[in-house]
Amino acid sequence: MTTTAAERTSGTRMDTGEEIAALETIRRGVRFSPELKEGIGWTLVLAVLASVGQVIVPIAVQQTLDRGLNGPGGPDVRFTVLMGLAAAVAVGVTSWASYAMTSRLFTASEKGLATLRIKAFRHVHDLPLLTQNTERRGALVARVTSDVDQVSQFLVFGGLIFVVSVGQMLVATIIMLIYSWQLAIVVWVCFAPLFLSLRFFQRKLSDAYGTVRRQVGILLSAVSEPVVGAAVVRSYAVEDRTQRRIDDAIDAHKAASTRAQGFTAFSFSLGGVSAGLANAGVLIVGIWLGFADDITAGKVLAFAFLVSLFVGPVQMGTQILTDAQNAIAGWRRVIGILDTPADLVDPGPEGASLPRGPIDVRFEDVTFAYPGGPPVLRDVTLDIAAGTRVAIVGETGSGKSTFAKLLTRLMDPSEGRVLLDGVDVSTIAHASLRRGVVLVPQEGFLFDDTLLANVRYGRLDASEADARASADALGLGDWLAGLPAGLATRVGQRGESLSAGERQLVALLRAHLADPDLLVLDEATSAVDPALEMRIGRALERLMSGRTSVTIAHRMSTAENADEVVVVDKGRIVQRGPHRELVDQDGVYAGLHESWVAQQGPGDGAS
Repeated sequence: MTTTAAERTSGTRMDTGEEIAALETIRRGVRFSPELKEGIGWTLVLAVLASVGQVIVPIAVQQTLDRGLNGPGGPDVRFTVLMGLAAAVAVGVTSWASYAMTSRLFTASEKGLATLRIKAFRHVHDLPLLTQNTERRGALVARVTSDVDQVSQFLVFGGLIFVVSVGQMLVATIIMLIYSWQLAIVVWVCFAPLFLSLRFFQRKLSDAYGTVRRQVGILLSAVSEPVVGAAVVRSYAVEDRTQRRIDDAIDAHKAASTRAQGFTAFSFSLGGVSAGLANAGVLIVGIWLGFADDITAGKVLAFAFLVSLFVGPVQMGTQILTDAQNAIAGWRRVIGILDTPADLVDPGPEGASLPRGPIDVRFEDVTFAYPGGPPVLRDVTLDIAAGTRVAIVGETGSGKSTFAKLLTRLMDPSEGRVLLDGVDVSTIAHASLRRGVVLVPQEGFLFDDTLLANVRYGRLDASEADARASADALGLGDWLAGLPAGLATRVGQRGESLSAGERQLVALLRAHLADPDLLVLDEATSAVDPALEMRIGRALERLMSGRTSVTIAHRMSTAENADEVVVVDKGRIVQRGPHRELVDQDGVYAGLHESWVAQQGPGDGAS
């Protein structure tokens, strides 16, 4: 699968976090989610209680055997009962402390990761449109969902085990040293190879699970694209090719996961070997020390319990290490989003505000190039008077749509400035810019909701009466009344319950409700029936009335009805003026118009 230069640039920027060290990743992750630190002191106290409670039972067993049953004066029933009660209380306290710690960790983790999700999701919307378009949709979704889920799983479960295990190993080691420093050394010597290899496994697992997390995003993209584009897949009978792409993504994910699990399995088996050696060593050396009267039977039995308390956390440590690397890989990818600069910075309250009323536009020596590519627009200087209707025409790839994105500040120019009412768009507060300038794209995206909910994206506080008034103003009242449920009609995913022309009507209704002062239309090329095309034309005429409008025209009939036509060719403005003048001149526009007229049917033609 090949990638464009833009994709390589975007992917490089968003994956720079892969080089962040594990501890640095955790530190930065906690900084993005400060809730993770809430009440950490009491949680650690509970962890200590849970850890200390684990070793009370071995101590009670040792004391019961050495003093209660084998004491100098014979069996001491009272002491034995007290040790039993102490062990029972210890188990109760340990269980309560573990429950309380788990609850606190769960609450803090979910609150912190909810904050991380919100920050990541909001930052995705702040990213340049170019970055959003070049980053795989599935990868973006994976970063905000499954990658964060991996972090959540580790913090709630792996983090809990880690905290208890470290405390348990530390306390067990201290008690072992008190009972028999020789046996303590035996245990640590048996586990020394595993401990010394942890750094190696940490690096291998980090790389392996970083690859797994990337493959999850690729897999989600491969699966979601055919679902969204199911009609295209079936229309062109490319099911087999599509399935091969999905199969390749699944195979790549399987290979990455298998490699990562291979390292996990090897480290886990090494832990099992170390545990077996430790148990055997304790029995052999313990019996030898017992014959030498250097250790009591109770201490040897207690040591068997302590070794179990030591071995359990070590064996779980391999799984913890796996979960940690998986989580850290996911954390890095989320941080990679947050580290990707939001080039379109909102000046906020300090930014300029546009006055209400038709807006004049000026492009001042504007040049724009996509990353790694040649300039799409070159040295564009253009003035558009307030209240005029301008059509931008040109061949496909000439830079027309880029012009619209720069005008509405979906992207910023590489060089030069775009001015609205004499103010650089980069200094205008987004709230003011979005209120005064509205882009109606070629295919207005509709959400899986009611028609009213979709129309309200133009103005969120609009009432149902406002929406009906806008429909009447655009001459769409009768169309609205003819829908099955009127404004309550469900439009389906991406508006698929409506025809292409009806989706255009909804986009126009949304724009009218927004009541912009500058209307930018990337004219839709969808074929619609003549009656609906006439309705769209009348609605457009009413929508543009009293406003400055810039239309990226794909049909010459739009240019014919504009006050002025701007002709773009290979990224430069080569002609401008009224249709009547340009069509009689030798130049690009005359050729475009002649070609368009030749393509019209017998009943069509220029106006």
